[in-house]
This record gives sequence, C-alpha cells and structure tokens, in this order.
Amino acid sequence: MELAIGIVTVLLAGWFFGCIVTYKVGNRILVEGMGIKSAEFVMLLLYSAGTAAYFCCKPVGRWILLGVLLFWAVVQFFCHWYYFIFGASEKKLQGYHECFKDTIPLFPPDETRIVPDLYHVILHLLIVGELALLIIELCIN
Repeated sequence: MELAIGIVTVLLAGWFFGCIVTYKVGNRILVEGMGIKSAEFVMLLLYSAGTAAYFCCKPVGRWILLGVLLFWAVVQFFCHWYYFIFGASEKKLQGYHECFKDTIPLFPPDETRIVPDLYHVILHLLIVGELALLIIELCIN
C-alpha cells in the first residue's frame, strides 16, 4: 500500500506543481502557475509537509497527511464542484471563465454552472485517489 501511495504522491505533487509554474500543451495552457507568492504554493508546502510526515513519522504521519488531503479536498470542492452542483452567480461565472479562459476544457462551458477544466479534474481525481488509498491503509493497519 505504501508503494501505491508513494506513486500517487509523486504524480499528485508533479501535477500540482503546475499551479506554481505554468504547464502548456502546445499553445494551450494546461494550468497557469501562480508562483511562490500564492495560496497554491502554501498548499504545496502543506502537502509536502504532510507527505514528509507520512514517510518519516509513521503512524502519526498517516493522520497528518490525511488531514492535509481532507483539507485540500474540501477547499477544491468549494472552489469548483460546489458551483458545478449548485450553480454559480453571474459574477462568479465571469471571474472563473476569465481566470481559466485559456485552459483546456474537458466539457463545454455552462451558462449557470462552473465546469472544471481538464487540469482540475485530473488534480481532483489524484487528491481523491490518494485519500482513498490512505483511508484503506488506515483501515487495514
């Protein structure tokens, strides 16, 4: 289980690093990096600390990483999926579409809902995947 968590950790950290530096696919932006003076960088530091705790300080490190991942998942839910499920105000939609206008869409934009782009869908799947593996590991140990 530790190997699977390690693999997902590397994938997630590498994928999320795109929020610090810009990742492009051809002339399209996969994700625009916000740099080291951003909330994304703080989240990367928290995730790195949780990951270090997991690999260096078991069994308490498991709980630290679980806490970081749960916090991150809740933040991502309220930044993206809440507005996908329940709809968004016109102002919220305009801001979201402006911020992510050059990214790669997975689905077409909606008039009333925020639709996360390809980068965020994969990011969220990796977060949930690592959370699931960690919960399974906690249950069997």
